[in-house]
Amino acid sequence: MAKTKVLIVDDNVTLARMIKDGLEQAGAYQVRVENNPLKAHGAALDFKPDIVLLDVIMPEKDGGTVAAELRYDARTRNIPIAFLTSIVGKAEAAAMGGKTGNDPVLAKPVTLAELIALIEKTLKKKR
Repeated sequence: MAKTKVLIVDDNVTLARMIKDGLEQAGAYQVRVENNPLKAHGAALDFKPDIVLLDVIMPEKDGGTVAAELRYDARTRNIPIAFLTSIVGKAEAAAMGGKTGNDPVLAKPVTLAELIALIEKTLKKKR
């Protein structure tokens, strides 16, 4: 069975690596990390992920801009995006229904179980 391909775009190298390691150890995921938001679109074209986990606040280009670029391109517009952010707390994210616009959002810090649940729920809706 093919593994779910997850692209993590987050300028926090340590956090992104921890998420990558955790997802890969779970066994069902192939993960690529891009710490430079300027390279996120190219990484998505190259890796062809099933889902993108996207930080919101990053230098040079924020997550909203990266998401807009992915949605503008016909080759990447159907890839689900989930935002991971520290600009809202868990209570605020819950009050927003766990979404920003139509995209799922998780407040950092996140647990591996929360991430896996988010990925699986998001992809189930797509299938």
